[in-house]
Amino acid sequence: MTDKADVFIIGGKNRTAGVQGILGAFDLSVLSGTSVAVKANFNSADPFPASTHIDTLDIICSAVREQRPASITLVERSGMGNTRNVLEGAGVFDLASDLGLTVKVLDGVDRGGWQEIQAAGLHWSRGFFLAKDVARADHVVQTCCLKTHRYGGDFTLSLKNMVGAIARRVPGLDYDFMKELHASPRQRSMIAEINKFCRADIIIMDATEGFSSGGPDKGKVIKPGLILASRDRVAIDAVGVALLRASGTIPVVMDGKIFGQEQIARAAELGVGIGSADRIRLIPLDETARAAAEQVQHQLEGEPVTSGIGA
Repeated sequence: MTDKADVFIIGGKNRTAGVQGILGAFDLSVLSGTSVAVKANFNSADPFPASTHIDTLDIICSAVREQRPASITLVERSGMGNTRNVLEGAGVFDLASDLGLTVKVLDGVDRGGWQEIQAAGLHWSRGFFLAKDVARADHVVQTCCLKTHRYGGDFTLSLKNMVGAIARRVPGLDYDFMKELHASPRQRSMIAEINKFCRADIIIMDATEGFSSGGPDKGKVIKPGLILASRDRVAIDAVGVALLRASGTIPVVMDGKIFGQEQIARAAELGVGIGSADRIRLIPLDETARAAAEQVQHQLEGEPVTSGIGA
């Protein structure tokens, strides 16, 4: 692991320019000839910021496609609705047809489409099952939103987004893995543990808007007006929490050190990403991002912020 984790920030007033600009921080040529899995956030049929904005997905997938990968597979399981209906309503199948993407609806995947994950020390009583399209992809590109989570996750950023890549039920097993997750007092650690077993090569967080309370489907809307990207899930989630705090958010997300938040702490413990805030390097790509980066840095250092971002 490198000493520093870069988190790029750009103004997102123009979503197309913002997403394209932040993708320019990465060498996408490494995707050429490889299998690429894309994980967006389509947990429900609710519009952005509850779900990935279709324009954000379009820009990301178009940029990936330009590199001529061997395959691009968008993988999704919605937790609050029928996945196929959610994706149809969001325009994902139309986009996939235009770009030549494969869409894998995990609701209907048979046992052969899942990779069983068992390891010592997990808080999952029976392990869990990860979609093989994610587990075996050469590269994983993820795009997440900026939201709190009222069902025990506290916040849903890049780490939480990967819950949509594991099974609720697996054919042949009479067990509801999501029931276990949502009933567990260690839900946040279980979320982090999923990420130990899947890669993330590029993460784009669309924080043009977000939810500072409620979530994941509806809540109090804030408008940070930013797009973030990183290769490090812990780093980008820490910055996401800092943005929520700068806008004023729910007590459980406001309280304590950012790296004391259970999702982040457990992910860092497992080596999913960096282990402390001082290893985050914020890289603003325009003037809007420069001002935001200063406020985020104050949050990461535990210093007071004089005014909110997009409150």
